Amino acid sequence: MLHFTVLLLFLLSLTLTSSDASVFGGEPGFYSDDATGYGPVFEDQPVDTIYPEESPEAKITLSCRARANPPATYTWRLNSRNIDQDEDNHYTLVGGNLVISNPIKNKHVGKYTCKATNDYGAVVSREAAVQFGYLDFFSSEEREAVHVKEGQGAVLLCAPPPHYPDELSFRWILNEFPVFIPLDKRRFISQTTGNLFISKVDSSDSGNYSCFVSSASIAKSVFSKFIPLVPLAERPIRKYPADIKVKFPDTFALVGQNITLECFALGNPIPQIRWRKMDGELPANHEVSMAGAHLQLYHVQYEDEGTYECEALNSKGKDWHRARVSVEAFPEWTESISSTERDISSDYTMSCEASGKPKPHVHWLKNGYSYDKHDLKFRGLTFEDSGMYQCRAENRHGVVYADAELRVIACAPTFEHNPVKRRILGAKNGRVVLECRPKAAPKASLSWTKGSELLFNSSRMLIWEDGSLEILNVTRADEGRYTCFAENDRGKANSTGFLSITEATKITLAPSNVDVTAGESASMQCAASHDSTLDITFVWTMDGRSIDFDRDGSHYEHCAVPVQNGGSSGELIIKNTQLKHSGRYTCTAQTPVDNVSASADLVVRGPPGPPGGVRVEEIRNKSVRLIWSRGADNHSPISKYTVQCRDSFSQEDWRDATTSPPDVEGNAETAMVVDLFPWTEYEFRVIATNTLGTGDPSSPSPKVTTLEAGKGNGPGAEPSWHPESPCLSSEYYYGRNFGYIIAFKPHDVYDWMKVTVVDPEAKHYVHKDSSIPASTEFQVKVKAFNIKGEGPYSLTAVIYSAQDVPSEAPTSVEARALSATEAIVWWLPVTQHTVEGYQVRYWRKVEDREASSQRVVVSSRENQTRLENMRPNSPYLIEVRAYNAAGYGPPSHHFQIYTKKAPPSRPPKIISKKLKGTSVNIAWEHVEPLANESTIDGYKVLYRKAGLSTGILYTTGKRSIDLPMPRDGDCVVEVRAHSEGGDGAVAQVRISGKHQSKPLHQPYMTVDSSKDPPPILYDCRLH
Repeated sequence: MLHFTVLLLFLLSLTLTSSDASVFGGEPGFYSDDATGYGPVFEDQPVDTIYPEESPEAKITLSCRARANPPATYTWRLNSRNIDQDEDNHYTLVGGNLVISNPIKNKHVGKYTCKATNDYGAVVSREAAVQFGYLDFFSSEEREAVHVKEGQGAVLLCAPPPHYPDELSFRWILNEFPVFIPLDKRRFISQTTGNLFISKVDSSDSGNYSCFVSSASIAKSVFSKFIPLVPLAERPIRKYPADIKVKFPDTFALVGQNITLECFALGNPIPQIRWRKMDGELPANHEVSMAGAHLQLYHVQYEDEGTYECEALNSKGKDWHRARVSVEAFPEWTESISSTERDISSDYTMSCEASGKPKPHVHWLKNGYSYDKHDLKFRGLTFEDSGMYQCRAENRHGVVYADAELRVIACAPTFEHNPVKRRILGAKNGRVVLECRPKAAPKASLSWTKGSELLFNSSRMLIWEDGSLEILNVTRADEGRYTCFAENDRGKANSTGFLSITEATKITLAPSNVDVTAGESASMQCAASHDSTLDITFVWTMDGRSIDFDRDGSHYEHCAVPVQNGGSSGELIIKNTQLKHSGRYTCTAQTPVDNVSASADLVVRGPPGPPGGVRVEEIRNKSVRLIWSRGADNHSPISKYTVQCRDSFSQEDWRDATTSPPDVEGNAETAMVVDLFPWTEYEFRVIATNTLGTGDPSSPSPKVTTLEAGKGNGPGAEPSWHPESPCLSSEYYYGRNFGYIIAFKPHDVYDWMKVTVVDPEAKHYVHKDSSIPASTEFQVKVKAFNIKGEGPYSLTAVIYSAQDVPSEAPTSVEARALSATEAIVWWLPVTQHTVEGYQVRYWRKVEDREASSQRVVVSSRENQTRLENMRPNSPYLIEVRAYNAAGYGPPSHHFQIYTKKAPPSRPPKIISKKLKGTSVNIAWEHVEPLANESTIDGYKVLYRKAGLSTGILYTTGKRSIDLPMPRDGDCVVEVRAHSEGGDGAVAQVRISGKHQSKPLHQPYMTVDSSKDPPPILYDCRLH
């Protein structure tokens, strides 16, 4: 009786609600549990400003705006001193913005910060520098004339006037404005000093020159007095070695920046400029321009750091210059802070980490004031710890801020937003967890009762640290009302739920292992018994990944049907099995309360996979040893291997190689390849075969060249070829230094003219002589040579002289982008009748090299073509040139286009499929394109029968469509967004129908969704 009285008193004390409990005072009202305000968060901050001294607008506006509740108040500081509007009437506060009227240079220059404050704390903006910009006029003194001998180099000094900021751009005027001198490989203007450099002066350079200086920051330009340049005639004109006069200095660059290195030389002949990186290749993202005088590095990275060299050379000599490019980085957060609520008396740590070069210094501010602590580790939080915290990382390149509000709260326990579930289900003999997660600060102590019985930890029951109650091996006796009680020093609360026990789900028919050959079908059975009050679902996975029956419907089918004794069955059918379908399949019978699984293995046997690691060893003049590693046998032993080879002159022609022994057994991993040609480049591949077929070939081996004839095999052979052959394949070179000797003469001339062609891959030779009339008869014979000697001449052939290569370039070249990957180009044809066709080349302006451009060839009857396989959102250069049998003519001017942004990469999300009378409505969510993707123009909907690729295509600007219901079989609806960049990713939904009549197969057609869709003679019902 005593024990019962104590328990009753305990329960009575716990049933007090938070409204009955005493609440301790002391905390600020805006930190209470129901507070809706928040501290300032910047939406607009001041930026560095350059105010032109001659600006007609006599004011400077520095922006500052913060989102806050209650609204923030604003104060400003200049060079760490508070700005008092009463002391300086130049300052006005408009909202949070600071307006400086009639600014004075020596008074208002400096670094400004804005501070936003409300009841929850304060934050300080980033610093913004205010400077006065100016560009003075050049001196009015006359410039002296510069006299230079023709052939010598000249330097005209700009000497720009005083200015701020330092960034200027320079051009030079010749004789009168606005005639600016063009820049080419002979003339260069340094954008660092403004000086004009002429590598070699000639008589056409005579004139008056003026340096034209512009400051983009203050939108002002000035020009100098004219400098006369007087070339002095000298005969003969002397030549001078290359002499570098423009030398790029040691340079610091920030990660992600673009930088330009300048290098220019004087000399006669005009020097060529070459660039290289001393400790590696030039960065992939570089471009050489201005006839070699500029090396531009785009989006600089740490690996671009190093020593760069420019070399200038001509026939009289060379010069070089080196300097270092050092790469550093602006501070960037690697770990930042975010706003949070924390219980009073709890522990909490704020941490910030920043990367950068030099390594940034990190320190803290609280409510706008420096905070001495290095690591913010709070032990036993109090209300005084609440506020706005800022983490500040700084190096010599700049500062970054991270802001967060820390709110310390205190409240009595409450289940208002997260009560115990009213009805909890648990499976018999299973495990059930009852969650208890009240809101409370400080953390509440938790306890449970069942009915009036206080529960304690036991072998079957466990109260977790977070308050959840776990019950193991539940039975019908565990059913009942469970109450969670929560208490802290602020009050008490409780919440109750009812636990019901259901019958456990059991697998009654487990799937069995299946062994099939690729292409056959397989099925797996799965049945389960379950509580009759619960719905059951069968989920199939392969190797732990769920099977997507919509996406993989061509291979997978499943169905769930009731069975006797209240159970259910879910059968999996795998159609047209492929090697990739081998794996462990798991059937999971799942109810809202529990689930149970059973697994089986599917083995799909097929031809072997490709061998790997093919490499070549023991290279001789006519044989090599090939080594490889076994590939997958796909559950059927490998019976043999086939070795194939190809040489550099038959890149697409793989042929079976001769091996020793002739038959390579299935357990072998090496073979000797014989009967090869000397001094020939080969690559090899290996193919495996088993009783089920021949597999895919391996990746090609690295290319190797067999040894020369005569090395290791006795005396060398003289090069020979069949007299009727027009040229030799590489397998007949037999040695180094291979080439051709071509002898030719007009048919009525006795002496033969001879020419040597040292390119072994040459297939023709063009002899140019403007005095030869067209269609002149020539006799020609050819012989080959290598390091060992010359072979015999071929039989003499008769040919006739042709026209020269086209001398005109196509004109009026224009193009436009059709999508993200395609464009069309057109031009005016060349009028010469000897043109056989046109070659169109196109390449990305920055990323690609011109030599690696893509090419399209069309006949002379065409004056337009389509360009394909382009990259999205990229600038392309396009050129067109005519060609005939003699070669290519001059290229057209480059035409630049930008391809469209890429189509949407994300498919529409199907959100509903509903029957509406005789039609079905499909609805989807709007696709939001990413920043680098094209704007959505509308949607394309393809309505087709399952298994067919054709159907009816609708276009619509809406986000849903009504489709007629088919009558037989499954139907597939494909939805994709379309844009100017092309069609986006596709989303599919499958609907199945009931047979009513024989289906009609309709041809593919396009339909405007603004009109009624045509009827289709098959009917579908939704899953």
